[in-house]
Amino acid sequence: MLFDRILEDGIIVSNNRYIKIIRVLPINYELKSDLEKEAILNSYKLFLKVCDFDIQILIQSRKENLDSYISQIKNQVQEEKNEKISQISNVYIEYIKSKNQAQNSSSKNFYILVSSQIENNNENEFNIKQIREDLNSKYLKIKDSLSRCGNLIFDVNVKKEAESILYSFYNFRKSLNFV
Repeated sequence: MLFDRILEDGIIVSNNRYIKIIRVLPINYELKSDLEKEAILNSYKLFLKVCDFDIQILIQSRKENLDSYISQIKNQVQEEKNEKISQISNVYIEYIKSKNQAQNSSSKNFYILVSSQIENNNENEFNIKQIREDLNSKYLKIKDSLSRCGNLIFDVNVKKEAESILYSFYNFRKSLNFV
């Protein structure tokens, strides 16, 4: 995504389009009961109906390096005086290693982008205020709907945070030679 600038409140400006980033911390759907899963799916359907505007969902996945975590556990095992706890800890370490090798542990960041546009290409204080209100209204609809599914929703409303998110996507693509 090419952009012209980022406003102090984290809104990205690109060719008279104003883009808001919304960060989502999702629930672990697989850990829910069948009844909870059904409720979540119904809430998600409502989310799709309520969002009568375009959205873009971005998922950023990164492989996790668990070496420092494993090393930390090993250090605790060395200090442990109870032999049974040491044995359990060692079994846990092996479990983490095997899971990490089998599934290539990764962390994921989820973002939703919403946008608004100035129709007459006349950027003035009144139009910017309307854009902010429109983007905030969209954010609140998304927050309300996805919160019902159990997700935590955060408004990226600081320039530094928006810059950091864009930087992480830009560098990820750069490392894959997409740029």
